Amino acid sequence: MTVTTRPALPAPGDRLGRYTVERVEALPEMQGTLVLLRHELGARHAHVAREDDNLAFGVTFPTVPKDSTGVAHILEHVVLMGSQQYPVADPFFAMLPRSLNTFMNAMTASDWTTYPFSTRNEQDYFNLLGVYLDATFFPLMRYESFRQDGHRFEFETPDDPTSTLKLQGVVYNEMKGAMASPGAVMYRSLGAALYPDLTYANNSGGAPEHIPGLTYEDLRAFHAAHYHPSNAFFYTYGTLDLTRVLDEIEAHVMSKFSPQTLDVSIPDQPNFSQPRRMEVGYPGTDVERGGQVLVAWKLGHTTDPDHNLRWSVLSDVLLGNPAAPLTRPLIESGLGSALADLTGYRDSFREGAFAAGLKGLSAGQADEVEALVLGTLRQIADEGIDPTLIESSLHQFEISQREVSNSGFPYALQVMFRLLGPWLYGGDPVTGLRLEAELERLRADLAAGRVFEPMIERELLDNPHRVTLVLRPDPELMARTEQSERELVERLSANFTEEDHARIVAESLRLKELQEQPSDPSVLPTLTLNDVPATVLRVPYDTETVRRALVGRVPQPTGGLVYLDVQVRLPEVPEDLLGTLPLYAYAVTRSGAAGQDYLALARRIEAVTGGVSASVGVGGQPGDLDALRLSLTFGGKALSRNAAALVDVLRDLIAAPEFTRERLDQLLKQRLAGLKASVVNAGSAYAERLAGAQVSPAARIEEEFSGLTALTALTRIVEGGEAEVDALLSRFARIRDLILQGEPLLCLTATPEDAALDLAPITATFGEGEAVGRPQPGTLAGGPQARLTDSPVAFNAVAWQTVPYTHPDSPALLVLSRLLRSEYLLPELREKGGAYGGSAAFDARAGVFTMSSYRDPHVARTYEVFRDVPTFLAGDLGARELTEAILGASKTLDPLTSPDTAGRLRFFGDQAGYTPEVQEAYKARLLAVTLDDLRRVTAEWLTPERAGYALVAGKDPNAETEALGLHFEVQSV
Repeated sequence: MTVTTRPALPAPGDRLGRYTVERVEALPEMQGTLVLLRHELGARHAHVAREDDNLAFGVTFPTVPKDSTGVAHILEHVVLMGSQQYPVADPFFAMLPRSLNTFMNAMTASDWTTYPFSTRNEQDYFNLLGVYLDATFFPLMRYESFRQDGHRFEFETPDDPTSTLKLQGVVYNEMKGAMASPGAVMYRSLGAALYPDLTYANNSGGAPEHIPGLTYEDLRAFHAAHYHPSNAFFYTYGTLDLTRVLDEIEAHVMSKFSPQTLDVSIPDQPNFSQPRRMEVGYPGTDVERGGQVLVAWKLGHTTDPDHNLRWSVLSDVLLGNPAAPLTRPLIESGLGSALADLTGYRDSFREGAFAAGLKGLSAGQADEVEALVLGTLRQIADEGIDPTLIESSLHQFEISQREVSNSGFPYALQVMFRLLGPWLYGGDPVTGLRLEAELERLRADLAAGRVFEPMIERELLDNPHRVTLVLRPDPELMARTEQSERELVERLSANFTEEDHARIVAESLRLKELQEQPSDPSVLPTLTLNDVPATVLRVPYDTETVRRALVGRVPQPTGGLVYLDVQVRLPEVPEDLLGTLPLYAYAVTRSGAAGQDYLALARRIEAVTGGVSASVGVGGQPGDLDALRLSLTFGGKALSRNAAALVDVLRDLIAAPEFTRERLDQLLKQRLAGLKASVVNAGSAYAERLAGAQVSPAARIEEEFSGLTALTALTRIVEGGEAEVDALLSRFARIRDLILQGEPLLCLTATPEDAALDLAPITATFGEGEAVGRPQPGTLAGGPQARLTDSPVAFNAVAWQTVPYTHPDSPALLVLSRLLRSEYLLPELREKGGAYGGSAAFDARAGVFTMSSYRDPHVARTYEVFRDVPTFLAGDLGARELTEAILGASKTLDPLTSPDTAGRLRFFGDQAGYTPEVQEAYKARLLAVTLDDLRRVTAEWLTPERAGYALVAGKDPNAETEALGLHFEVQSV
């Protein structure tokens, strides 16, 4: 047996090459150690040494744009489009299929840009490290890359100077779509309102009307100034040999630079002498309920750990649950339907911000909302905060400090973002990871007297640096914006000569020529199929049958937390209850139970759990797409000392939920506001569901659960008033009865000491019950579907029902989806078409294959691209493309897990028939897929007559698509 010896960590003062170790701090909460170093060039480096097989890296640059041309955002795109050592067209996207990464991305915030990745394969780690370092510090920054992803003039017919002249560009189109979202408009407006003299007043992503003002020379100068080791913050994580990583960075980057001074400091925003008001519009048509009002304050420095912690706690106390003392009066006022976007404390600015408000408003309610927020805060400050609410909030922070989870986002990168906050602004990065000292001081101060009430008085009520931000829908804004864009083009091109027109044509043809040139990614590092593990994770667990329930107990090193999931497989569900299930799941954890109203239950949940949830799902069997079943899953987590209390909470939610008309009306309006707001940001997901519903019974159910069909049904209920709510309450009672007749599966994940937890309070609630139901819904009729919303760009999708998981063609379809995404759709839709994204996906368990585009300026062209897949596959494809597609597909079969999720996935997967043996057989077939297999399954399953089509856009698409033989049924969202 070989034992790997980890290198000893350095000590403060040690020299590692040209690095000096400045600090070494134990991180007992996460069983790790933080090492802080500084390079002679000024670069800072944070290394978190921790026993975790997921390794991470990030390099972050403070970027402080002085305008809204989007220079930082466009630069983020362009640096990833070829570098000195890797001069291929798009090494970032080329590496996605050559890697087994668990995360790869780049992000532009208001005042920094970061490039993070993570992977469980050490060779992959150093492959990606070399690519990321070369991309960020030595990009080619081709003029053509700037034109493709930034902005450019282009004739509608690129080689015809008599056709209409337009502005084009990936970021340009992305930001046109982004700024149609009320949440994005609110965020940009908040920065401009609270910090009008600082970089936050600018749109770092780029305002579409200002993006054309960015020159290629500006972009290069911004890179030279900001992307330098003297302005870099490096981060590494895991079981890595730190010296090896530092040596790589030294050889690749540090050895090639000289010291440089750049002032990226952000000063304090001068305080306002009196409160202000700002009104902004967004392209929306819901003038009755589309408005928002947010009351916001500038607070102290986010680098002050005590201040940051106290405002984080206070924000949770005031707003963290439905019973919170600021949330409850806002919602129960009836003025709006939900809390406004950005409500709460934000430490993403150098000086923090706190805000509260409402959405779902009509015009003219700003004074009422402002008075309600201020009056409620005054009452809270005068009457005091219940100490039990504070203790519950501190309990939540204890859980967040102790939990180590990859659920939703790699923990390795969660750690990076926690320390980046204070670090980038000159504070102590340790305070982002360890809060014991601050928590002890807070508890001591709480024991001595009031803490939070004086904060409300001093930093909110007596603070004149306050802005009331009014966000209103403007039905004419999209048309005015389109007209402004035409006028901008006319103004910028007013003095163009025939030579200028010829230059635009020549540059367009040059860009097209470069896009058509085959890229040779052979210079990029890669893994091979031998790097793909042949096995899947096997997590030991014990099972027992108790009455009607099957109980799985999974011992895991959860750090003293207990996770409990109760999946109830439902008996036959009547058709009229199908669309009600997700509303039930949404409402049941936000209402009352077992004699407690929703306020009392919310306080109880906050006090003894780390949160509870309920969700509805549709599943099948590996060999039969028609053998569907429906389930409701209740879940939660708690500290070990509160494990029995968690069991009781879940029992009450399952067996004794209590709903009232008044509370349900509030919840329905909140859910409707959230769904409406999500359409512009998640348009491609909605289009995919709508397309899938036309071909797949399982996808039809998903569409009724969470698609635009669900949105339409919810709108009808909300607009129907009391009669509709009463009818819904009646259906809820029937669902509760169905749940208690269901077949329960319980999965307990905990340390061995806690795994014997008594679950009888839950298992005893289920009686004899009925057989698990087998829903048999039809597919959505009506042909191609278009849904119109307030978006200047489109989201296009096409879907096919194919084969079940155990069918021999399923692995080939999964590989095909990865090949089309990287080799075909991204180049065609993003690089050539200007869309922000193009994707193909295969849900192997549902058997649904989809292709889609995101924030796309085209409709007809995109559907032509979808139809031309067979032509692409008949072209020059070889071993490289196939291998990379298989590598990419294999990642979906090995999801990143952690102690809280590994056992849950294994237990429920086994009960559904997706055992390790079934999954490993699938993986073996996947590794043997050939190019001929890809062409064959395309011809067999992805034919035009079997397809479902859907799109979400701002205008009727039929004038464009009739020539393709596609006629869409058009409805407004």
